[in-house]
Amino acid sequence: MSDACTFEGCTVGETGACALEKDPATCEHRLGRRPAPGAVEAGVATDPSASESLSNIGAPVLERPEGTASFPSSRTLGPDAVSAIMGSRYVTVVGILGDPESGKTACLVSLYLLVANAQLAGWSFTDSKSLMAFEEIARGARDWDEGNPPEQMTVHTEMADDRRPGFLHLRLVRDSDGRRVDLALPDLPGEWTTDLVATSRTDRFEFMKAAEAIWVVLDGRALENKERRQGIISRVGQLAGRLGALFDGPIPRLVLVVTHRDAGEPSPSVITRLEAELAKRHMTATIVPVAPFSEDDERARPGFGLDRLIAATTASDLPPVDVWPTSEPVVGVRSYIGYRGRR
Repeated sequence: MSDACTFEGCTVGETGACALEKDPATCEHRLGRRPAPGAVEAGVATDPSASESLSNIGAPVLERPEGTASFPSSRTLGPDAVSAIMGSRYVTVVGILGDPESGKTACLVSLYLLVANAQLAGWSFTDSKSLMAFEEIARGARDWDEGNPPEQMTVHTEMADDRRPGFLHLRLVRDSDGRRVDLALPDLPGEWTTDLVATSRTDRFEFMKAAEAIWVVLDGRALENKERRQGIISRVGQLAGRLGALFDGPIPRLVLVVTHRDAGEPSPSVITRLEAELAKRHMTATIVPVAPFSEDDERARPGFGLDRLIAATTASDLPPVDVWPTSEPVVGVRSYIGYRGRR
């Protein structure tokens, strides 16, 4: 057999003569031969797979994708995106209300910075689908002038869509038991809360019907100001009334977030008056003083109270269940058989 023929002993490649005394151009053992004219009509069929493979020589190995690959968006999430996440795992939706300049965005920025630096006590970061959105609102807190902090850590929140909230996503794991928690936190303008209290506009807060907790953010400095204190407390009562009308039944867990803990701790009299105002509407709340940023580290360090705020937000109202309670063994009592019988 030669390089030009598959028949054993044929030397057509060297001598030009076929060992079977056939025409080298039409011999079926010849390599690289061209089919004679009319061979197909005469019943000499060619291998279709061979011709197809020859025609593909030089073609691209992979087909070009229809669209360019890209990473998923990491800006604020719309309600539809949050619903998609909720379809795969449990998500704790939080409603965040408060007047302009009360510190709502500051709480979110401080929470993000604590998580990013692994300094949120009792919690660790696992994932976020809105990192770019967190970076945008935290940019002001990062820009320091030669070691001097900026006058304003956050900018006023503005919405691209005045009717749909934008959510920030965080997935945390609790260090004590490994529980994973997905948080959907809306960054809303204070004007939304103002309109809710003044005109009872509730169409923008339909998402809160799926919320597990509601933060009402209050300026701690205003609560300690005698001239402004009563106005703030009265607005808390009015806001509670609007929430009662929105839910038309039991409302989610209510958390009063008192900011500017670095300026002083809320006095017991203020806490009592807040609780009394809510009691008029048959509501209760957990009061959590926080200091997203601090001008007096001796009173409160930056991020003070945010770990307690997350704990209050994710706490379960159900008592813990002892799956297998311990009991003292009693001689002669067949506990296992008795348990099966009760089943």
